[in-house]
Amino acid sequence: MAYERFKLDELPVSPWKNGGGSTREILCWPPSADMHGFDWRVSVASIAAPGPFSAFPGVDRTIVLLDGDGVWLEGEGVRQRLDTLHDPFAFSGDVALRCELLGGPSTDFNVMARREGGKATVSVFSQAHALPRCAYGLLFSVQGHYHLRGAGLLKTWDGLWWAEQPQSWELTPASRDARLIAVRWDPADS
Repeated sequence: MAYERFKLDELPVSPWKNGGGSTREILCWPPSADMHGFDWRVSVASIAAPGPFSAFPGVDRTIVLLDGDGVWLEGEGVRQRLDTLHDPFAFSGDVALRCELLGGPSTDFNVMARREGGKATVSVFSQAHALPRCAYGLLFSVQGHYHLRGAGLLKTWDGLWWAEQPQSWELTPASRDARLIAVRWDPADS
């Protein structure tokens, strides 16, 4: 497998235990890992009610607002208003945070990387870009369409990911308002 394509609306929805939202898991690596053993994990969450963000000790997190009014995140050392679309916010998963809605429900893109396993880098592109070769990564079109040389078109809410087979990409917007999220994960032993 060179890469795996996905459509967000075809991924299973998992309701949160506290009833405050739901998650669509895009990727959890390694494939057999659970929430306590992953090296990196990517998902999209719908936040419908205020409540806690679980702490994940030893995990670095990045969240990107995709839709809605946004949220206010607060906890020890963190006070962040997340209300700008497609603007990544990185924070430590060591601290439990309280999440308040800034209006109606919000949809967020989430990346979690266990520090001892490696490092995830999250970027958002709106122009043409050459993505350097890497062994692990994910591309997700979050607005408009993007053309990927060698893989065709990614429409809104479509994406692809790859693992253990290095890839490089030529990314070109195929619509004027296009936005694409790129995640690169570098294992600690590389």
